[in-house]
Amino acid sequence: AGSGRDAPGAPAAAPGAMEAREPLRDVRGALRAVLARVREGEPGEGREPFELPRFWDALGQTFQVTSQEATKLSLAFSRPPVPSAEDCRKLSEDVQNAILAVATVYYWLPKGQGTTLRKMVRDATTEVVEGMIQLTDTILNAPVESLSQEQLISTGGVWEACEQVSNLPRGEYNQAAVASALTACLGVVKDAVEEMEHALVEGQDPYGDIMEDEELGLRGNRDTYWSEADRQLLSSCMGLMKASKACLKKVLGAVKAYGKADSPEQIAQLDDLADIANEISPSVDELALSMYPPVNPLAVRLNAAKLASVLKKVLEIAKTSHVCPPTEEGWVQFLNGAVDHNMNKVKNFTQGQL
Repeated sequence: AGSGRDAPGAPAAAPGAMEAREPLRDVRGALRAVLARVREGEPGEGREPFELPRFWDALGQTFQVTSQEATKLSLAFSRPPVPSAEDCRKLSEDVQNAILAVATVYYWLPKGQGTTLRKMVRDATTEVVEGMIQLTDTILNAPVESLSQEQLISTGGVWEACEQVSNLPRGEYNQAAVASALTACLGVVKDAVEEMEHALVEGQDPYGDIMEDEELGLRGNRDTYWSEADRQLLSSCMGLMKASKACLKKVLGAVKAYGKADSPEQIAQLDDLADIANEISPSVDELALSMYPPVNPLAVRLNAAKLASVLKKVLEIAKTSHVCPPTEEGWVQFLNGAVDHNMNKVKNFTQGQL
């Protein structure tokens, strides 16, 4: 359906209606400035002692207020009469204050609480500010006195962004944030492993579901199936992918069981684990992509080597951190061995290609 702006017989905008929205333009500019600051700025080291429970309460409240202000703003511009210039100024001011409060609370969170936690809170804050900018944009671009589908979607977007605060990990400071980040990585790697296993089991033709031979006549084309040599190489790659999954599972278990955030050193160790673990899923994806036919054994070897080095690094960081007491060293050793074993097999299968 059209917006009605050019429809014959559409009611003309009430005189002064456009000017009434002027404060909204100013607020949009102010919100963009806040967004830039949140994206680039560093939270300060507060002078007052930082209390995490107080921080979460305040963040939850500011997100809730922002959600309510979005609703008020959207309703005011959803039906005639258009808000007066005065009302629009008041609405705009309330929106701006709500967003400034959100940003202010984000800035309370000191660096010392851990970069993983800060990144999660920053992403949630950014999403709320972006949502509000989108809503003001939609209202400014819509014909006056009509509620567009875009406006409904934008309002819902702000609500959704504001609800994210309840999903943020609030356990033991940075430890909960790191556990949450590792869980997300593990989910992605699990999916990649399952997809690849499925493709290999499907039989001779990984593209069977998307290629119809009558149309393309490509059966028996070396580019669409795996040779026996390919399959030998790929089984070692699958070993590496499975080691990635096991590695994330074990590190996640160790973080949940032994992870602490009582000292700057412990917080930094947890952040290092989250940072390196974040490299696992893209490395698994790159390896998986290179495993599809036509297989270039050297590309596979290169991607396998990259994944193996990331896994060795994860295991090294875990082993030297507080999440790995002596009782946990067994699995670190075992997984190190599994990575080496599969990587050596990949090297043997591709030796003739060098």
